[in-house]
Amino acid sequence: MNRRQFLHQSAATTLLSTVAGAVTLSKAQAAPNARINIGVIGVGKQGVSDFTKAMKFPQTQMVAMCDVVGARRDNGKKIANDYYAKLNNQADYDGVKTYEDFRELIARADIDAVMVVTPDHWHAIPVVQAAKAKKDIYCEKPISRTIAEGRAMVNAVRDNKVVFQTGSQQRSEYDGKFRIAAELVRNGKLGELISVNVGIGDPNRPCDLPEEKIPDDTNWDLWLGPAQVRPYNQILCPIGVHTHFPAWRAYREFAGGGVADFGAHHYDIAQWGLGTDETGPVRIVPPQDENAKRGLMLVYDNGVEMFHGGPSGTTWVGTSGIVSVDRSRLDTIPADMREKNPIGDNDTKLENTGGRNGYSHVANWIDNIEKRGQCICHEGIGHSSATLCHLTNIGYQLRRELRWDPKAEQFLDDAEANKLVSQEMRGDWKLA
Repeated sequence: MNRRQFLHQSAATTLLSTVAGAVTLSKAQAAPNARINIGVIGVGKQGVSDFTKAMKFPQTQMVAMCDVVGARRDNGKKIANDYYAKLNNQADYDGVKTYEDFRELIARADIDAVMVVTPDHWHAIPVVQAAKAKKDIYCEKPISRTIAEGRAMVNAVRDNKVVFQTGSQQRSEYDGKFRIAAELVRNGKLGELISVNVGIGDPNRPCDLPEEKIPDDTNWDLWLGPAQVRPYNQILCPIGVHTHFPAWRAYREFAGGGVADFGAHHYDIAQWGLGTDETGPVRIVPPQDENAKRGLMLVYDNGVEMFHGGPSGTTWVGTSGIVSVDRSRLDTIPADMREKNPIGDNDTKLENTGGRNGYSHVANWIDNIEKRGQCICHEGIGHSSATLCHLTNIGYQLRRELRWDPKAEQFLDDAEANKLVSQEMRGDWKLA
């Protein structure tokens, strides 16, 4: 009996035995001895990292691996099968199936949840299709390639009432440094907030890589999917199993450059501190130097200015103090800010998932699948943080001041800028 069948039977039994009021179980509510069957879409370096974390929870079972590169899907299958063989003290285990096409994986009725760990241009379509198939979703950051894709993802997740976690794990991990920093800002320990500096990488750029021979086990057309046709190059899609982060993330056709790669982390924390999780700035002001790759400013309706630049991480500047945080540090000016002006009982407390590296973020997703709750970095937050990345890239691309309506998700009086809110999808690929 699979998990879905178990839940259906449990719901029927409960209904029959309930006298006052109808009690129903939703598809993915927790049930005794029921495991969450998970399929993984994208089995590169990050995909392996994500699913091996999820695999170690007793509530989960990896059942499928999908990748357009044969060596990678076979590697993912072997890792999972070997883990379960050892876990169950078996000589052999062969319970994980592989797929080249993610649509076949999503079509499986016995899969309860998916992890989408593909290049950015391949986030939106699998997420929308998985949501419509009522599967819970863990999607790597940034959740989208464009603002329009992100909105479609949010709508699909909410319309279908599935649990969604964005892979921006700084809210959950790193010993709680980012949560503590955001709480200091939220509770006015810096005085009146003036500005924020976000230290992340360069904006994206057009892809101009030369053509190389496509490896025999790689479906290059499917790797491209909805993106514009570009020739194969192993910088985009490494040959076989790899242990580095590929540079597709630098190119406009596929991703948001260094801005989105770590902006999905540090812009996310900046917004957490500002309390603007599902809104954003109203103006985008590029640097005066037309060749500059730092210095763009995002301005909020309360006057707070957020700058692309500065030390790695997120730094908030207030009238009476500074808080700066990255994965390895949490600094304040004055240095004794936390001791002299601590977070009190009546102050705003942000969600505390435990702060355990490599554990707490996935644990938060699994816990919310079981209780049908909302994750710490749910779809709305992931979309809002990614939108800041996209606005930054658009600002550098157009090199002029832009006005933005965060509610309508449109630029004001700028048709050229609004064309960049979305990208045309190639061929028959679509979000619907």
